[in-house]
Amino acid sequence: LNRNPSKLLMCISEIVIGVLLLINPVGFTEVIIRILGVIAVIAGIADIIRYFRVDIDTALQKGNLAVGIILCLAGVFCVFCSGWFISTFPIFTIFYGLLMLISGIYKIQWTVDMVRLKNKYWFIALIGALFTLVFAVIVLMNPFTTTVVLWRFTAITIIAEAIADILVMAFERK
Repeated sequence: LNRNPSKLLMCISEIVIGVLLLINPVGFTEVIIRILGVIAVIAGIADIIRYFRVDIDTALQKGNLAVGIILCLAGVFCVFCSGWFISTFPIFTIFYGLLMLISGIYKIQWTVDMVRLKNKYWFIALIGALFTLVFAVIVLMNPFTTTVVLWRFTAITIIAEAIADILVMAFERK
């Protein structure tokens, strides 16, 4: 563990992020959106300053003023309207569910193709298709609950991955 302190610090950070996401996914997400908003405002101001510090020919080619204004507006929106993103997450979940449904339908065709080709492992494709379709239906039936479950699943995954990385670092031999 002493050989790679930066990786250990990254793993600890992942665990902290995972725990915070697990405890309060909405609050943590709002904070992250606000932080990204502040970063966008800072980057936008830097682009605006950059625009005025270069000669006009360079300024015409790079478009830093427009990019800077857009970044500032987007950043301000993120800082003051972070709740908008939280309220639109279920819409993204619905799109995800629809994509899963379409994917499941294609997997059904794949299964039938494998049966027609007399592939003896066609049932594996069928199992995958059925899982995909079941998950799609679950997501589409209640996208609001699914969003919170997805956040929690992500949090648990982050924590588990970080712990696994720490264990690998602890037991690896050079």
